Amino acid sequence: MPRGNAGAGHGSTTAFYRSALYPLLSRINAYLVRWIRKKYKRLQSRKKAMKCWRGIIERYPSMFAHWKWVPSVPRVW
Repeated sequence: MPRGNAGAGHGSTTAFYRSALYPLLSRINAYLVRWIRKKYKRLQSRKKAMKCWRGIIERYPSMFAHWKWVPSVPRVW
């Protein structure tokens, strides 16, 4: 879904649709939650892991750059 003058050469930039990245970024969040659940046995249940996730996002909102766009986790993971 790139638009603009891709590959035009000298100093050109490629524009992109931010919304096209949302599924990828939320999938990255899902992988992070899965890592948390595997690393910390007390967070194996989905409910506890999601509570921890929300706490992390509130305390460290700029830990990952993509959290400004997509701080949530998809339901299916």
